Order: sequence, then structure tokens, then C-alpha cells
Amino acid sequence: MIASVVLILGAVLLLLLLFQNHRTKDFPPGPRPLPILGNLLQLNLENPIADLERLAKRYGNVYSIFIGQRPVVVINGLQALKEALVTKAADFSGRSQDLMVNHAAIVKANAAGVILADYNAGWREQRRFGLMTLRNFGLGKQTMEQNILRETQYITQLMEQSVGKNMNPQQLFHNAASNIICQVLFARHFDYEDEFMKFFVGVFQQTSKIINGRWGMIYDSFPIVRNLPLPFRKAFNLFEVAHGKLLEMVAENKKTRIPGKPRHFIDTYLDELDKRGNDGSSFSEDQLCAFILDLHFAGTDTTANTLLTGFLYLMNYPQIQERCQQEIDNVLDGKNEACFEDRHQMPYVQAVIHEIQRVANTVPLSVFHCTSRDTELMGYSIPKGTIIIPNLTSVLNEEGQWKSPLDFNPENFLNDQGQFVKPEAFMPFSIGHRMCLGEVLARTELFLILVTLLRRFNFIWPEDAGEPNYTPVFGTTMTPKPYPMKVQVRSQRLS
Repeated sequence: MIASVVLILGAVLLLLLLFQNHRTKDFPPGPRPLPILGNLLQLNLENPIADLERLAKRYGNVYSIFIGQRPVVVINGLQALKEALVTKAADFSGRSQDLMVNHAAIVKANAAGVILADYNAGWREQRRFGLMTLRNFGLGKQTMEQNILRETQYITQLMEQSVGKNMNPQQLFHNAASNIICQVLFARHFDYEDEFMKFFVGVFQQTSKIINGRWGMIYDSFPIVRNLPLPFRKAFNLFEVAHGKLLEMVAENKKTRIPGKPRHFIDTYLDELDKRGNDGSSFSEDQLCAFILDLHFAGTDTTANTLLTGFLYLMNYPQIQERCQQEIDNVLDGKNEACFEDRHQMPYVQAVIHEIQRVANTVPLSVFHCTSRDTELMGYSIPKGTIIIPNLTSVLNEEGQWKSPLDFNPENFLNDQGQFVKPEAFMPFSIGHRMCLGEVLARTELFLILVTLLRRFNFIWPEDAGEPNYTPVFGTTMTPKPYPMKVQVRSQRLS
């Protein structure tokens, strides 16, 4: 009996020694990890933001944790993030290829797209093409503004049907944002009940919660469980079906395509593929589908959740909503519709929109980076291949960078003369080489949609809705908890 106990204890001790996690010399400090588990028990896997902030207060703006046996460096604060993502961008712009999001989105598609692709020549090639093509299809131009305004008129019509009643805006804003990016990708407007639309909006909402949630963390921490039929398999299945549907969409567009006369992103990519032939480049039809999924996801979820956050706050800060409406009425007096250039005459509205983006904190931990070579940061040595978490939340709430870092306050973006200013710490789209491709589109959407709807309607928090809950649901993107909205047509008639 004693021999058996000793044998078991010896085996446990051996396992602990074999799977012991330790930091190398000059590696960023952090909490002591447990064998096998690392620091998982010290994190709330449903939403680790508060825990990451607590650890930063103890260990500094550059510290490390272990996700299972994998060391991860968390970067906090404006100074450290700028050094990593701007000054040393080439060192910190990689992507780890061994996380659940990569396995789900890349392996099934046999292509990396652009968001999850590692920092290499292929990524640079795809990103350059993406930026050029998005500009050619109207980003920052009047044609894109007209697409956004047409979609906003559709939102307006649906809201008019709910005047005086409670409505749920969650699906409405996701559908609208999805349709706007679909104009670029497919040159199509989908009915909100269309099965293609419903499927992809559902994929984005569901996979966001899985990838950065409890099951995604378990997948990344314990490779031994990856083939088990656990809930993270749902994300794999959804990505696989999504890739198949996009291949069908590409095949359908080929039937009506005229080479050299592109109608949308797909045609332009196929033209490029024809031009390159088999030149060994990163262009392929699988890569096209992965790229479409990237743009569709990024162009839908972030914008929709920012709008939802915006109306949640505007309903509960009616004095801010009213001041926005006064400025909008003054600037747009005599005009049928807004244009993006009008923002220069609306400093308060701009301040409100930027403050909405700040508190929405839509992509709180960015997309995890990876060091592409041995490097240093703030005096610490970080080896090649280390996962990097850029904690954007830490900058958007950083003491000393904002007048009111923890409150919803448009004054964060106004100087003493009431002019709009954008602090350096405003980085909801991240910074550096991996900065969001669709920033211009997102900024244009937020301005035109909010201005148009505030000009037409008052948005009211329903009396029977209870106290507002500002705490979002954590995921790849932060999602406000579902809430009701009451819409009234403004009594002031528009000219």
C-alpha cells in the first residue's frame, strides 16, 4: 500500500517537473504559473479584461502569463504599445499559426486571408491589393457614401414601422453593416431575411464568442483535447460551411463576369489571378474566399457593435443626444442628406462618435500578434514566436491620456475652445502594420448612419426596460447585451 502511494506521488512529481513552466532570463515578469495549467486559474475565461488590468498594476505595462504551457506577453499602455507596434512593427507584426482561430479559419479554407496571415511577403502582397481595391470601389469616395446612405434609408423605413413601440436593434444594425460591405464584395444588396445574409451574420456573432471565450482558451491551452467533440468544434463547422458558400458565390459570379470590367471585389481579384497565372504568388481562389470572409467579418461585427453601443449611451444620456441633434440641424439646414465632409462642421458630433468608439472598445485585445524574430521591448527580451496580446483596452482607458477615462464623456475629444481633437491614445483600429484595413469605411458608416438617424428620430430608453447594462459580452469583438429601444419621429420637421 505504502509502495503504491509512493509510486503515485513520484509519478505526479515527475509530471510536475516535466510540465513545469518557467520564464527565461530577462523575459517579462508575471504571476507564478502552475504546471500544465499555466495561469488559467487566475483569469476569468468568460472575460479576462479586469484580470489583465489587475496584473498590469502589479507587474507593469509589459508582463507575461502562461496559457497552458505557452508563454504570452501582454502589452499595456500607450508608450509600450507604440514601441511594439510602431517603432518595432517588423518585430511584432507576426501571427501565431497555432491558435484555434487560425486552425478554424485557415486550415478549413487552405488559405490565410489577410487578418490571420503571418507577417511575410504573401501578407504584404494581399494587403496592398486589398487597400488598392477597396479604394477603387469607393472607400472615402462619394459612391461609397451613397451606398451607405441608401442602406440608412432602409434602416429609417424599418424604424418608422416601429415608431412608438419597443424594438430590438441588434439584428438590424448587423444586417445593415453586412449589406454595406457586401456592396463592395458582391455588388449586391441582400434582403435582411435572405438566407445568405442570415447565415453569415450568425457565423460572425457565434464564432466571435467561441474563439476568445472559454472554449477557445481551452483549445489553445491543451492540444490534447483538440480532436475531442467539444463545443469549439462548432466554430470549425461554421467556418467550413462559410468557405463552401463563398466558393459557390465565386463560381456564380464567374458565369456573368467580363474579364477586365470588374463589378466588385471578386471580379477584381479574379482579374488579378488571371494576370498572374501560375507565378507562385499568394493569389488563389481559396485565398480569395478567405479574404472575403475577413472583410465581411471585420466590416460587419465591429461597426454593428459600435452602433449598438452608441444608441445604448445616447438613449441614457438624452442631453448628449439633444446637443448632437442641435448641431446636426444647424449644419444640415436646407440639405436633403449628410455627407462625410459635413463632419468638419460638427465638432461635437465627431466627439460623441469617437467617445462611442472609445467606450465600445470593440476589439479589446486586438487580434493576437506574434514576434517574428528575437527582439526587445521596454528592456525585456522576447524570443521569436512569442504570442503578443496588445491590450487596447488599457490605452482607451489609460489614466493621464483622457479627461474622463472611466466615464462616457465627449469632452475627451474636445479642447477648451470646443474644437474636436483626437488624442494619440485613441486606437480602436489598432496601430502599425496591422491597423484595420476598413478604418475609412467604418468611420464613414458611423458618421452617416448616426447623423441621419439622429436627424430623423429621438431614441428613448423604454420606461419598462429597467436599468441599462453597459457591461458588454466579451469575445473577439465586444457585443452590448441585447436591449430594447423606443423610437419617435422628431417633432421638428426637416426642410
